[in-house]
Amino acid sequence: MKHLTLSIILSVIATITTTAQNNIAEEVAWVIGDQIIYKSEIEEMYQQMQYERTPINGNPYCVIPERIAVEKLFLHQADLDTVEVQNSMIQQQVDSRINYYITNLGSKEKVEQYFRKSIPQMREEMMEQWGNQSRIQQVQSSLTKNMKITPSDVRKYFSELDKDSIPYVPLQVEVQILTQNPTIPRQEIEDVKARLRDYTNRINSGESDFSTLAILYSEDGSSVRGGEIGFMGRGHLEPEYAAVAFNLNDPKKVSKIVETQYGFHIIQLIEKRGDRINTRHILLKPKVSDNDLMASINRLDSVRNEILDKKFTFEEATSVISHDKDTRNNKGTMVNEESGTVRFEMSQLPQEISKEVNNLKPGEISKPFIMKDPKRNSEIVAIVKLTARIDGHKANLSDDYQLIKSMYEKSAKAKIIEDWIDKKIEDTYIRIEDGWRDCEFEHNWLKNK
Repeated sequence: MKHLTLSIILSVIATITTTAQNNIAEEVAWVIGDQIIYKSEIEEMYQQMQYERTPINGNPYCVIPERIAVEKLFLHQADLDTVEVQNSMIQQQVDSRINYYITNLGSKEKVEQYFRKSIPQMREEMMEQWGNQSRIQQVQSSLTKNMKITPSDVRKYFSELDKDSIPYVPLQVEVQILTQNPTIPRQEIEDVKARLRDYTNRINSGESDFSTLAILYSEDGSSVRGGEIGFMGRGHLEPEYAAVAFNLNDPKKVSKIVETQYGFHIIQLIEKRGDRINTRHILLKPKVSDNDLMASINRLDSVRNEILDKKFTFEEATSVISHDKDTRNNKGTMVNEESGTVRFEMSQLPQEISKEVNNLKPGEISKPFIMKDPKRNSEIVAIVKLTARIDGHKANLSDDYQLIKSMYEKSAKAKIIEDWIDKKIEDTYIRIEDGWRDCEFEHNWLKNK
């Protein structure tokens, strides 16, 4: 990018002057090319980072404007590259975050009071902010997409690491799991459906409000918001839920009873926006009795004994009878969602599994135990097999190649991006106002032109 011409620079200064005349309280902190960073913009980001408890390494009035400046460099490149975003995906993320604020602060009114702006205004600003973040990520991905990593690169990177920089890898385990969902008596299911039909009649007759009943009786986290779940696309909803919800047209009507893996729902339409929908629902979960749990424990105890008698393997049993959809077709192997590998630190496992694994040797199978299904928040019965135990150690290429490769990849990408930023700064008009210059910046913004 060439240096900005004098006419553009004068235009920027004129814009600053005009803004200052129109809003005496507004203060210009930085100028990046033809973009202005105002003090109010910095204060707003500071407030948001405080609310979200985002760590700030240094003086916020140095760190935050530099971060905004870097973003503006990337956004200028995104304009040059005509990078676009999918608004529907951003809208879902924004609605989810606003719902999070409402849940934590208690009401829409409290959210507006805390952030000193209306929900529609917040939504509009967040759409722009998150859309910008998506465009920045696309530019960064484009910069690093052709980076090649070879085993020799990883080995060289590891050999040059300072000893103090080599991470300590805590005890890790590899685990297989086989689960059973206890059989729920038909009468319990009918009782749940009868309660939902009663709620439907009370809503349709005008005796009760849907959101009030959701607050009182729904067993979903959305109950605090009257059952409202926010705008969602089909892909973010359970298939059975989405099939019924997207066919609703009258906000005054209540859906038929819908069964998903989480339980039984009735749904009310709030609003449709293109391929997204906002609904409220009441969820009831059939209760598992102690007898049902004991029956499942006895069933898995028999399975475990037959595995120990070598009538079939743990892997064969898993593929046939396990109810866990995520692991059934993978020989029961659990995958760590944080790392994408099959290794877990003990703290990353569900508490019940960690307790069982702690007492096993590699190759051993636990006795049946009851645990909470983290997705359905209901009780299930499981047995686990400890596949491997890797004691805590300093990372090495033999045991931790993927970890070291990931470290190298992150470092190499960061270097490419940092070099790009430094070059972009060299080619861009930068002005930092008095009072904002006394900082230790990561980049050389105070260069001589």
